[in-house]
Amino acid sequence: MDIPAQDAAHMARAVELAGHGHGTTSPNPVVGCVVLDADGRVAGEGFHAYAGGPHAEVVALAQAGERARGGTAYVTLEPCDHTGRTGPCSLALLAAGVARVVIAVPDPNPKAAGGAARLRAHGVSVTSGVLGAEAERVNEEWLTYARLGRSHVTWKFAATLDGRSAAEDGTSQWITSPAARADVHRLRAAADAIVAGIGTVLADDPHLTARPGPTSDIASAGPASADPALPGPASAGPASAGPASAGPASLTPATDAAPVGAATSAPGDGGQGGGRVAGAGVGRDSEARAGWAAPASAARGGAGDKSADGARPAEGAADVGKGPRSAGVSVRGGVGGSGAGDGREAGGSGAGDGRGTGGRRPLRVVVDTRGRTPQDARVLDDSAPTLVAIAEDTGTGLKADLLRLPRHGRGLDLEALLKELAAREVVSVFLEGGPTLAGEFLRRGLVDRVVAYLAPALLGSGRAALGAAGVGTIGEMHRLTFDEISPIGPDVRLIARPATQPVREQ
Repeated sequence: MDIPAQDAAHMARAVELAGHGHGTTSPNPVVGCVVLDADGRVAGEGFHAYAGGPHAEVVALAQAGERARGGTAYVTLEPCDHTGRTGPCSLALLAAGVARVVIAVPDPNPKAAGGAARLRAHGVSVTSGVLGAEAERVNEEWLTYARLGRSHVTWKFAATLDGRSAAEDGTSQWITSPAARADVHRLRAAADAIVAGIGTVLADDPHLTARPGPTSDIASAGPASADPALPGPASAGPASAGPASAGPASLTPATDAAPVGAATSAPGDGGQGGGRVAGAGVGRDSEARAGWAAPASAARGGAGDKSADGARPAEGAADVGKGPRSAGVSVRGGVGGSGAGDGREAGGSGAGDGRGTGGRRPLRVVVDTRGRTPQDARVLDDSAPTLVAIAEDTGTGLKADLLRLPRHGRGLDLEALLKELAAREVVSVFLEGGPTLAGEFLRRGLVDRVVAYLAPALLGSGRAALGAAGVGTIGEMHRLTFDEISPIGPDVRLIARPATQPVREQ
């Protein structure tokens, strides 16, 4: 459709704002909003900064105040029409007197959808589909989660130019530079879970934790990601620098109002040596929680909602730790700093996201069909929660949080794994190690994005970065499309996706 230049420009800004929520909103989507006054001037901007906090529309409306009356709101995802941890954004827009709402992507969750219909029923002009592809890309993790009922998967690997991830003797430290490794930890910290196969655990004994260094170290890893669905360096700059900026406090709105955001083996096992039901948990907020804070508080970004125990989170606080329903392990914590999450929700850890005390603690998941994880493996230490996925008929004395899954061939049913993780509100998975596990994910069409770090080096032999992936002839290749090619120190980072994008309706 023909999109007026003004609509395209303001929606592009809303998409940019949405990107600032990456790594802190899960299990909610990232959403951006721009509000114009009746004369077409920007009156307010906002983005959803953390789960349980004010939605993008509420933040932008609070900033706009009375100037919103008779104006236009641009929002990247259809305004919600239900009461969860916050009230319906559709009602907030109606109460503000907005005359027109422009939407990029309809909400695929039937519990939250309906905002557009409610607005139209009350005489508000609604336009949908403006920059839909761009808005889908910035929110692809959550859209995969909501539409397919499984976690979104980013497969990361590091290799030499000839595709080797380790030498013949098994050594792999270090193929890439410190700058590339810092970049990996930054991406790990933005994910809900880090997944590896038992082969990698036995060969390398990894921690599988996110250990972002000081801001200056992370920023030196390279340019802000051109991919709006990946977070950029923490010091990427103000909002005008693009969605890669991870520092909400540095955002500079287009008005003189308050800041826009909160301060805020066998196949299937993977590694060296061979080796909730669909639609569950995808709401923009939990249906079990209610209460909508006044927009005036939302503008400050810290007191816009109530946590599970009824207490308001401190300014700058993010999602307090959540524990998976039945596994007894914490999936994520809140943003660190003075408002660090305290872990009061469902037994969470209260760890931060790496910008404050403690650091964000993504769930570690070991795919271990036969239960071979050593009891003293570093992945079982207390530096982060861990889930070990084993076959449902495997007998083991392993003292760990176990997830029993059906077998698939000689490994596990990986789609069942992603659906079980989604049931635990794991929106995004960062898949690392090893080549066998990565091959199985690819074979089953479960890789949504590939992030590759290539070092200017050659080995000629040794372990390949990717194992068997179901390709018997050249016509069966898994074809990708490049989104980004960026220098990271002396290395190169490549970001690509399957040629057929998996963010689709089921």
